[in-house]
Amino acid sequence: MTASNDHENPLPPPGVTPAQQSVNGWNAQWVDDLYLRWKSGDQDIPESWCRYFDGFELGIQTGTDHSQSGDPQQASVTRLIDRYRHWGHEAAHIDPLNRRPRRLDMLSLDAVGLSTADLDQQFQTGDLAMPSPAPLRDIVERLDRAWCGPIGVEFDHLRCSERRAWWQKAMESMPTQGGLSSNTRLEVLSDLQEATGLERFLSKRYVGSKWFSLAGGEVLIPMLHHLVRQAAEDGVEEIALGMAHRGRINVLVNILQKSYGQLFTEFEEAWTEDFLDSGGDVKYHRGYSSDITTPSGHAIHLTMASNPSHLEWGHPVVLGRLRAKQRLRGDTSRRRSIPVLVHGDAALPGQGIVQELCNASALPAYEVGGVLHIVINNQIGFTAEPNDCYPGPYCTDVLRGFDIPILHLNGDDPDYCVAAMGLALQYRQQFGSDVAIDLWGYRLHGHNETDEPAFTNPTLYQAIRSHQPVVESYADRLAADGLVTADQAKQDENRLLESMHEAQERIRQTPVRPTPPAFDDDSTWAGFSTDWDSERVDTTVPQATLQQISNTLGTVPDGFTPHHKIERLLASRRAAVVENAPLDWAMGELLAYGSLLLDGYPIRLTGEDVQRGTFSHRHIVLFDSEHGTPWSPLDHIDVGQSRLCVHNSPVTEGGCIGFEYGYSLGDPNILVVWEAQFGDFANAGQVYFDQFIASAERKWNRHSGLVCLLPHGYEGAGPEHSSARLERFLQLCADENIEVVQPTTPAQMFHLLRRQMRRRFRKPLIVLTPKSLLRHPAATSAVEELTGGCFRHVIDDPSANPSNVTRVLLCSGKIAYDLMSAREKDGIGTDTAIVRLEQLYPFPEERIAAILKRYTSATNWTWVQEEPRNAGAWTWIADRFQETLQQPLGFIGRPANASPAVGSARQHRLEQQHVVEVALGAAAASTSAFVKETRT
Repeated sequence: MTASNDHENPLPPPGVTPAQQSVNGWNAQWVDDLYLRWKSGDQDIPESWCRYFDGFELGIQTGTDHSQSGDPQQASVTRLIDRYRHWGHEAAHIDPLNRRPRRLDMLSLDAVGLSTADLDQQFQTGDLAMPSPAPLRDIVERLDRAWCGPIGVEFDHLRCSERRAWWQKAMESMPTQGGLSSNTRLEVLSDLQEATGLERFLSKRYVGSKWFSLAGGEVLIPMLHHLVRQAAEDGVEEIALGMAHRGRINVLVNILQKSYGQLFTEFEEAWTEDFLDSGGDVKYHRGYSSDITTPSGHAIHLTMASNPSHLEWGHPVVLGRLRAKQRLRGDTSRRRSIPVLVHGDAALPGQGIVQELCNASALPAYEVGGVLHIVINNQIGFTAEPNDCYPGPYCTDVLRGFDIPILHLNGDDPDYCVAAMGLALQYRQQFGSDVAIDLWGYRLHGHNETDEPAFTNPTLYQAIRSHQPVVESYADRLAADGLVTADQAKQDENRLLESMHEAQERIRQTPVRPTPPAFDDDSTWAGFSTDWDSERVDTTVPQATLQQISNTLGTVPDGFTPHHKIERLLASRRAAVVENAPLDWAMGELLAYGSLLLDGYPIRLTGEDVQRGTFSHRHIVLFDSEHGTPWSPLDHIDVGQSRLCVHNSPVTEGGCIGFEYGYSLGDPNILVVWEAQFGDFANAGQVYFDQFIASAERKWNRHSGLVCLLPHGYEGAGPEHSSARLERFLQLCADENIEVVQPTTPAQMFHLLRRQMRRRFRKPLIVLTPKSLLRHPAATSAVEELTGGCFRHVIDDPSANPSNVTRVLLCSGKIAYDLMSAREKDGIGTDTAIVRLEQLYPFPEERIAAILKRYTSATNWTWVQEEPRNAGAWTWIADRFQETLQQPLGFIGRPANASPAVGSARQHRLEQQHVVEVALGAAAASTSAFVKETRT
């Protein structure tokens, strides 16, 4: 129960059982029923609840000034007004199939102590948008129209009283038919005809095809048209849409103006793979973009992001890309670029990525100025009906916890649906906050056009089959209002069908490209190549520049008090270059960032704890130990440099990876880096690696330069913090789609990050970063390795004499240091060369071939890894040696294991030592500790 004031709900009285509560508070229906029983004089109500309801009644009477507050009947009218505002949505007529029960008892006159005898009596209306005093009959009529018509609004959960007042005023002052003009209503009819006409044409001409029809939710088209026009007139420059497959084809054609010819080319499959320059994807997954000029002459850019079948998972990508566009536009108010996310009624409450997205989008690192959420509510998910998909009355209940107002709309009333779309835009622009539209309709066909829904949902589809399509009911309504005749409507429909027929005939003779070429729709990508190449780029930096960055890294402003343990670190950073000291991993990374900022490349670094670093090594952002004030040294290197944005992310991976991937799509000239707290945490976002990062270029011609830093290495930390699952990324590698590297020196990391930005193409970069090597005394680099050199795909053994080498151990990552340390300390394996493979994909075939030629005396070539045999790079490397180099290759490492690593630190050390000793020839085989084999 919520009174019309700004106080929080009181704590629940004692004796409330778990069944009487929900995760977000009380079970509202249970409390409402209990309240009605109390009002009727039920003597079985617990005393604690009686006291609570007494206080509630008193709060209502004193919380809203309707004058004459001492009059019991006036107080009853006050309660009635408040009840409509809080619970009217439960009685609203929002289901076009009339299957949803409407709760009318709480809004009855009897429930507040009034009767029909009072209908002609005059009462004060207070802040209700109508003249005061007014007959009770008129008050009820106004309340019914505002809160119980085709729009039901949930807004009383909003924390801000100003926002609640905004919705109250907007709904209670809304004119009939949503205030749409006659011309606008005719445009709505035309939109419905185009939406319905396309669905009917496809159903007749492409029997047996799938496109996941919008039929039953066609009103989405006039709603989006109205949004585009109103937004453009308000100065919005871009609307970024994200949606899954349901209705996507219709939106692409009727909103983004993808031509009939392009669509029918896809249906006819009248193109070749060479024509698309990629492997392509099904037509209802592909994205599109266009520049639209509205009837009033305003220009606006529309984009529809590509989306896999994973429904809601594409939405963080949309927001990330839009955030990048807002930065490029200098849209600091975030009013000129708007995201619109279209959800499914089953997917919205069912997929946890929605919770991640809603939580993140309200945080400074991810905010976009408010999201317009639209739910196409078919009242079914594949074959599952609502009671199988979510527990409450609405699929949108999950959004209430994020302070989002929710408008439930009846898809059979286009006038009010279009008006509500306008209200949603106004709210978003005024408050910079999310708003959700729950568009109730139905799904005319099954899950797809070839599916029979009556197998599993017979009663629902009995109602659907007998329901009049909205285009017909709306045409009848306009005809009754004298705006159109039945003959005119029929002629319009026939002209539309004829234009589609002509387009189909044309493309059968001359197909048209169904999707734009890569980069054609985005000037920020102009000049970039679509192809990977191995050509070396200059990544060196002059020593004077490095010294400038180094000095900045060790300097804080006057009055800033760093933590006492940080002071020594700052001093070492300040002196590192000028004293030519060995550079540790953090310095290699930070010097790369600083040099890129000076080169004009902005940087966005996000992830859990990235400001400090998981292992307390980075300290890219410092904090005043007395006041907590942050200081980012790299933002203060020089005047005119680019900006560094470093954000600690919420404790989640999936939504954040998707957001950063989207950001990298929006601007290829910014270094976008996402870091996992531990490498294996990346698997919480595996959908993005599989469906987007690895395959988007091939499927959708979308390119990305996202960098993922994944801490990896076996150091006895247990199964969950050892492996970044290198094997999974290597399995995704094909067609030079991504780069997978495991650098082992600070200089390598320095050149790698700089190389990522200085090349004229963009590929996602997967970096297995170290943990113990961050402070390993041997894992350092000299300043001269940064002023000269480059990223080395393969690091040969500098101490090896080729004429004396009989065995070559190839490896990647930390195991190289274990091998080199044992060889030096114990004097074993002196006839062995240790070669580090730093870039695993694309495989550096020529460089490995040069290594083979260098060690002609070697008779034993072996791959050594610390990961189990069924993990790590072994199977990938073995295939490359066998298929490409025709070189037999042995394997030494742990045996296959269902778990990445052992839980015992002691056992880990014994295993690691044994692998190293066997690799260097100092121990015999022990099959329980390792596997040794040769593949030819």
